Amino acid sequence: MAVIPARGGSKGVPGKNLRRVAGRSLVERAVDACIAATAIDAVYVSTDDAGIAAAARAAGSEVVERPADLSGDTASSESALLHALDTLAAAGGDPEVVVFVQCTSPFIDPADLDEAVRRVTGGEADAVFAAVPTYEFLWRSGSDGQASGINHDAAYRPRRQDREPHFRETGAFYVMSVAGFRSARHRFFGRTQIVPVAELSAVEIDHDHDLVLASALAAALDPRVDVDVDVVITDFDGVHTDDSAIVNEDGYESVRVSRSDGLGIERLRKAGVPILILSKETNRVVRARAAKLGVEVLHGIEAKAEVVRDWLQRQGVDPARAAYLGNDINDLGPMREVGWPVAVANAHPEVRQAARLVLSRPGGSGAVRELCDLVLSRRAPATAGPGSTGSAAPPAGADGALATSGSR
Repeated sequence: MAVIPARGGSKGVPGKNLRRVAGRSLVERAVDACIAATAIDAVYVSTDDAGIAAAARAAGSEVVERPADLSGDTASSESALLHALDTLAAAGGDPEVVVFVQCTSPFIDPADLDEAVRRVTGGEADAVFAAVPTYEFLWRSGSDGQASGINHDAAYRPRRQDREPHFRETGAFYVMSVAGFRSARHRFFGRTQIVPVAELSAVEIDHDHDLVLASALAAALDPRVDVDVDVVITDFDGVHTDDSAIVNEDGYESVRVSRSDGLGIERLRKAGVPILILSKETNRVVRARAAKLGVEVLHGIEAKAEVVRDWLQRQGVDPARAAYLGNDINDLGPMREVGWPVAVANAHPEVRQAARLVLSRPGGSGAVRELCDLVLSRRAPATAGPGSTGSAAPPAGADGALATSGSR
């Protein structure tokens, strides 16, 4: 049984457990990793926070309501684990092994969880934890300001290949026999072993800048995503365009768009996927481009989130099966309304962090085409049509086009 302690009162990063990395909250990521592990039979989130509880249930976890006296800054994780075990035992649950998983590690590999559980259930160890090997020379600074070596003799500097590694505890997960944990009342007891995990994945969210780092790594560390949706909604400026405009002396405005985006939308329409362009700007150029593409457009929209919610309801589409492609902070609202928030490559950092998928193409240079191809790759091969790569779009290059508005 996995227990994920996730209280609501984080001080270092307020609301930390609900903060997002690549479109998924930290609590959702922890639950996903546990559900994907074949050796874990049940997943519980221990929390005092209603928002975290709702997110945990939506991700597929059960919830143990944690009392206030076990939710403060000084309450230990062990106390939350023991409370969860006692609560579940009272309800008839009696696991042999507890898997303690922390939300602060957004890139837990389910295979590592399975290996740790195997060692405990197989009798090799009583407790197992995640760690990364390190060959770093560690030092301490004494009260007199003088430095001294911790894990090495300062007079002897062997080569990396001549040294055995030390291990740095990541905090991602701990797997323990329940009987041993109840007896010891802490996570390290009996025969304790290490499961080495990939160093690149060992990011811990303790500060806001850790979220930025994790979001940057997500594209490389997360499994390849399949954009399985029924509708696609996009912003216009900065998505279909590079977010610049040409204004002549008479006030006529032009923007540069990508022909490859147009071809991607045409193929998506032929596949029967409805498309909506949603823009804050009231500009004839947006309407002209939408008309040429043959898609619905709503522009001059301030309350984007509300419009997206209403449009999906009229379409009879489950929001979980909708994608929204944006680039700037006014797209954050509608991105929260859909199951697939997507960002162009050059999106605002907050938008990239909120996105479940960050594309490889910037706005106006094939980003829309890239999303179209990803959506088509989830559908029947015949639908995708000949020549589809199912991923990256061809560069816009010289095939870019100008859309012109007569509005002043």
